[in-house]
Amino acid sequence: MRIGFVGLGNMGGRMSACVVRAGHEVLGYDVREENITAAGAKPAASIGEVVDGSDIVLLSLPDSRVVEAVMSDGLLDHARPGLIVVDLSTAAPDSTVRLHSRLAAQGAAYLDAGISGGAAAAEKGALTLMVGGEADVLDRARPVLDLFSSNVFHCGPSGAGHTVKLLNNFLNAIALSATAEVMVAGKKAGIDLETLLAVLNASSGVNFATLNRFPKIIHGDYLKGGLTNTLMLKDVNLYVELVARLGVASPNSAGPLASFGVARALGYADQISNTVVDALGDLSGGVRLHDATGDNVIPQVTGNTPAPEATGDNATSHVTGDKAAPDATGDNATAHATGDTPASDATGDISTDDKELS
Repeated sequence: MRIGFVGLGNMGGRMSACVVRAGHEVLGYDVREENITAAGAKPAASIGEVVDGSDIVLLSLPDSRVVEAVMSDGLLDHARPGLIVVDLSTAAPDSTVRLHSRLAAQGAAYLDAGISGGAAAAEKGALTLMVGGEADVLDRARPVLDLFSSNVFHCGPSGAGHTVKLLNNFLNAIALSATAEVMVAGKKAGIDLETLLAVLNASSGVNFATLNRFPKIIHGDYLKGGLTNTLMLKDVNLYVELVARLGVASPNSAGPLASFGVARALGYADQISNTVVDALGDLSGGVRLHDATGDNVIPQVTGNTPAPEATGDNATSHVTGDKAAPDATGDNATAHATGDTPASDATGDISTDDKELS
């Protein structure tokens, strides 16, 4: 099966590298050509060229707006009967269902496959995939998906994979932001943080953040390369929109919306979401969980370098890796996308890399 990949940033590049290491050629497209070569893929001149030269096309992009832009920029025009498109992005389920219908009208198949495990799992080919779409299409795609995942769950019809992804990401955001607050409180209370984590991990407060993140963070290692505060906030907003459509009350969304919103406002927008603990520390008197030494330490942000405006109606974002541009709500925004990395602001064209453990 010929394999194509659009979006070779932080996560997409690692997944592509897994495929290449397994002995398969990947035809890749990303505005940053260095991302393609770093992932071991063969560069394509356009999205259409990727589609024409592939039996299965994998997408790793920041959000539905970018996915839709890629569809309009060659994927739909070149789609044909028998083609499989697998969207590994974190996207809005209603958009996913619409795109599924459009591709089906051309005889092509579309799977939505949310991923979890972060950069470390992507590097090892041990991601968890939650997939929506037809079971027989998943059976055809599974040999490729198995090259970078250790768990593949069929969650239901089109949109189900991206729905489960948003549910998971919301719990991820809750755990991270709440644990960050607790750790700052523990530090200010004079509690030894190693002891605090040992207690939490042996008690009912245990969660992914206490087990896998904060044992590193308290020593200054923020596990760089993962989901940014901007993307985490975007994912929580997508969850809120989802449950609003479902008619589900969401009083618990206020916490992570506030925490990651504060992180953006204090200048941590494009830093890994684990730095939410420093944003909360800033508001709590300049608290840090670690001594400010070591290569992985994130410098303190003073709060007078605000994140870009997140609601501008006329912003244009240029995206090339697997992160989203900060503007997630502008009515007239245009996204130019090819990978999974966010622009540094809502109007500039500087971009870097992508998503994480969610």
